[in-house]
Amino acid sequence: MYKRLRLGKLFRDHVFVILGWLIWIALQLSGHKFGDGDSLGTLAAGSALTFCIMLGCVFSVVRSADELAELLDEPYGTLVLTLSATAIEVSLMLMVMAGGGQNPAMLRDTIFATLMVVLNGMVGVSLVSGGWINVEQSFNLRGALSFLHLIAPLSLLLLVLPNYTSSTDGPTLDPVQEAFLGLLCLLMYGVFLLIQTGRHRSYFANLSAVLDEEPEDNGNGNAAPALHRRRGAILHGAMNLLAALLPVVLLAEHLGSVIDFAIERSHTPAALGGLVVAALVLLPEGVGAQRAAALNLMQRAVNICLGSALATIGLTVPTIVVAASLQGHALTLGLDGAQETLLYATLLVSVMTFVSGSANVLQGLVHLMLFVAYLFFVFVP
Repeated sequence: MYKRLRLGKLFRDHVFVILGWLIWIALQLSGHKFGDGDSLGTLAAGSALTFCIMLGCVFSVVRSADELAELLDEPYGTLVLTLSATAIEVSLMLMVMAGGGQNPAMLRDTIFATLMVVLNGMVGVSLVSGGWINVEQSFNLRGALSFLHLIAPLSLLLLVLPNYTSSTDGPTLDPVQEAFLGLLCLLMYGVFLLIQTGRHRSYFANLSAVLDEEPEDNGNGNAAPALHRRRGAILHGAMNLLAALLPVVLLAEHLGSVIDFAIERSHTPAALGGLVVAALVLLPEGVGAQRAAALNLMQRAVNICLGSALATIGLTVPTIVVAASLQGHALTLGLDGAQETLLYATLLVSVMTFVSGSANVLQGLVHLMLFVAYLFFVFVP
């Protein structure tokens, strides 16, 4: 009876992961890929099913990352979640590029969508939710500004500077400039990780957190078994995370072909592809940030939100730049005037919000206002 209950709980917790693996195996065995040969109904149903299954797997990734976060001290817990989401984002974009490469603005649109979704959508919902329940919340000012110190200049270098370079025509960069910016993003993100997990780790810890000391062995032999159990739990959580992450990455090929096909054949705005990728990747993280803010863990919410934006710039950009160079794809990077204005407004409001060191409902509503404006201008450019 106990074994049946355990199997039932295991299936409930990992039903989307199991379905994800089964769907991927079925697609591989059949050799089917969504595209020109499918009717509109088949394409819509197949893509919707794939998207929902992938979304369920992403939520399983978040659940496994949350379990690891309870075993690991900050900022390692949120860092695991951030890197997992970045792996999903990179795999989706690579599959879209491999499917035809007819959308040279995919990298730009995804980065811009990620910044809008994170800095306005996720931050706004978290601030409103946390402020509504807890009135006002505090977070580590130095930690939040550490994120913004990199997000602001790197996003401007990637999304605005290409409009004003003279080496190429249009909002593009030549290969040397792309390589320079990709290497710069990777280098600065690596330096940030060393600071976040080393010298200034306290900047990213909850203000009310108390650092736990290693268990001392008082002679009764309890410390070693406790440490062994903790390591076993971490290993088990990491295996669950990998099992949930892999079907998302593998199914990205099929969803990527749908996104690429829709961009080529439909009359929908090109920026919608970047928004779809960002939404799939960031929705579970947004739920995690909102939940943390509601529980008065505002620093964890800040780490999730700003860490997601910075990881997209620091890891996704170098990977896609290298892949585009190897495949001979040109990248359109510069934003147009309306998008530039939204980016400037977002960075300005973000600095004003996080420099205060406290959060309330009004600040969240301002961020949500900018997010709604972004969505409106995606469909009504």
